[in-house]
Amino acid sequence: MSATARPQVSALSSSRIRDIANAGMGRTDISAFWFGEGDEVTPLFIREAAQKALSEGETFYVHNLGLPELRNAIAAYESKLQNIVSKPEQIAVTGSGVSALMIANQLIVSPGDKVVVVTPIWPNIAEAPRLLGAEVTRFALTVSNGKWSLDLDRFLDILTADTRMVIINAPNNPTGFTLDQHVQKTILDHCRKLGIWVLTDEVYERLIFDGSAAAPSMLRNATPEDRIIRVNSFSKSWRMTGWRLGWLTLPLALMPDVPKVIEYNTSCAPSFIQKGGQAALNDPRGEETIAALKSGLAASRETLNSGLAQMGRIENPDADGAMYAFFRIEGAPDDMETARTLVADYGLGLAPGSAFGPEGAGWLRWCFAAPPNKIADGLERLERFIKR
Repeated sequence: MSATARPQVSALSSSRIRDIANAGMGRTDISAFWFGEGDEVTPLFIREAAQKALSEGETFYVHNLGLPELRNAIAAYESKLQNIVSKPEQIAVTGSGVSALMIANQLIVSPGDKVVVVTPIWPNIAEAPRLLGAEVTRFALTVSNGKWSLDLDRFLDILTADTRMVIINAPNNPTGFTLDQHVQKTILDHCRKLGIWVLTDEVYERLIFDGSAAAPSMLRNATPEDRIIRVNSFSKSWRMTGWRLGWLTLPLALMPDVPKVIEYNTSCAPSFIQKGGQAALNDPRGEETIAALKSGLAASRETLNSGLAQMGRIENPDADGAMYAFFRIEGAPDDMETARTLVADYGLGLAPGSAFGPEGAGWLRWCFAAPPNKIADGLERLERFIKR
């Protein structure tokens, strides 16, 4: 008998983004936009807070749910931002947003459960319930009037009484799709009636380009008894991708079991890392950081969208949120072949759309968390490919 992993693990796909990135890493001539992070380091005041905690010896275990002062800060932050009542007792600090996703699934999902996921989507989100033995049903967004949209009637039709959980990421990676509060309420009302859990990934909530401070959270429509879990992260809004710090907002009735699941995953997030997160939320420079980030993203987004529009042969649906353009090129249906060619022959690193599921086949994702001059250089490389 061979020494192999269980079937759910063996069935996992390798990262197609990594497949492309590995082909270009080490080259000095690559203009890379494949990963979902910016070029700038974490702000100094956040780094200094963590360094101070580390130098003062904060290297011991802490509470499974996180430092009380950080949980207080998170509850105050999301209460003010989303105009909701969030309590520290509902907050669980996790060792990254992706860890928060897995913990949420471990709390709710059992083998054989039906889980519905809105796609295309970052692969980790759809694979987490599948790794636990759930049956994942994918529901694809469509392009309508130049924007990504959700066919709400069809979506509600598949959310039946046998559905254990639905997972929605909005603002969405890779499409930038967002959900308005009316649609959120309709979905939550439907799920409440049928007893369906809602897992809402809102890590891009601050990266919205309609002038709002944040995209609306599904918690705005929730009652304390609702089966809704919100995932968030410090990675995107505060340039803290490498810190691996996230959080969950959960129903109070679920909280007694949450420390157990965290214990069997990571035990706790490191204390000195949590102090960095605390500085991000409590220091006024945290909001200044987000404002500067959004301003830079808006400029780069305009550069990218204008450049793509001028090339022809490109379909680039409008994206209201996140930090990506998700587009396709007429006459280039094989996104993996296109991405490989762009790296090998033009030094342009983009993520293949099929990395986000079969719904993304033929599309490419461009992360515009880079200065406009770098975006312009990438556009010149893409134009040479299109005109070849």
